[in-house]
Amino acid sequence: MKPTSLPTIIVPARLASVRFPRKLLADAGGKPLILRTAERLRLEVPEYDVFFAVDGHELAQPLQKEGFSVLLTDPELSSGTDRIAQANQSLRRKRILNVQADEPMVERNHILALGDALSKEGALMSTLAAPFEREEDFHDPNQVKVVLDRKGYAIYFSRAAIPHRRDRDDESRRTGNNFGLKHLGMYGYDSSFLESFSTWEQGFLEEIENLEQLRALEHGCRIGVSIVAKATIGVDHPSDLDELDFADFSDS
Repeated sequence: MKPTSLPTIIVPARLASVRFPRKLLADAGGKPLILRTAERLRLEVPEYDVFFAVDGHELAQPLQKEGFSVLLTDPELSSGTDRIAQANQSLRRKRILNVQADEPMVERNHILALGDALSKEGALMSTLAAPFEREEDFHDPNQVKVVLDRKGYAIYFSRAAIPHRRDRDDESRRTGNNFGLKHLGMYGYDSSFLESFSTWEQGFLEEIENLEQLRALEHGCRIGVSIVAKATIGVDHPSDLDELDFADFSDS
């Protein structure tokens, strides 16, 4: 029996994708990408309950065929958090972790760190960050940045390069983290937060940045953040699949 004190993992998944159409059903080493993510979770955190909140039967079918738990959700929902909120109306779990369906190389330490951040005092939501390794990534608007306060809570998320270093040529002020923190798109939630989040309208900051976590900050919620050594590896373009090694996946 799985420990009841653990958070429940819910993976939101929709088939539509602007940059990579039908991405989650793309071939990933002989299997659909979403199934690779499911297998990875089974391998890395077998003690956790895992559910997939999908937008239709096309995504549900390959998961159910391999014994994974699936919940059908409204395909018109605007964000992954909204999809998880709807799924949890049925599950009624107290603490939930959101793992992205297009990150089949997620590691156990990412999931454990996400749960730790949710345990921070007053945190209703949690997420992860990792140091940027290349300056060009720091300036890439497709890679989201997060700025933290001294206690490890998020101050702001942006596609812009924040914090901005005014004195770029002052080498003496550089630290080991030269280019700020990359936000990783994994989240943890308290169920009370999810119930509220689903009733809030999209805020101004969320609308202009297209970052759903800003809705939480705009409503005064504290987001606990854990810093991990390296980022997860997501799939945004077809070429990204060529960079992944599926040799360690379980084929059971």
